[in-house]
Amino acid sequence: MYIEWTETAAGKIAGKVQGQEGYLQLKYDTDGCGCVVSGVTALWWVNQPEEGTEKVETNGIALYVEKSKMIFLDEVMKIDFVPEANSFQLKSPNQILNPRMSFFNKI
Repeated sequence: MYIEWTETAAGKIAGKVQGQEGYLQLKYDTDGCGCVVSGVTALWWVNQPEEGTEKVETNGIALYVEKSKMIFLDEVMKIDFVPEANSFQLKSPNQILNPRMSFFNKI
């Protein structure tokens, strides 16, 4: 799996964490969705990567993804930031996986 960060998204993440120690995790959150296949992706800033996560290849910012949820994601993806929506966007060459992806500081 490879995830590319756009310059805009990388800058926005840097501004949100402001040098705070931690790890960035692409969380496939299924809470309140009713079914494990009906999740929504979000970016979580955490103290430690959760058990069962794997560091994925990126062009910059280190990112961890739950191994068991990788089947719901594409092999090549991009994380961008859309100022008009004030949110991150997760997309692949085939689809937009989350047009309004949230960031949560869990520290």
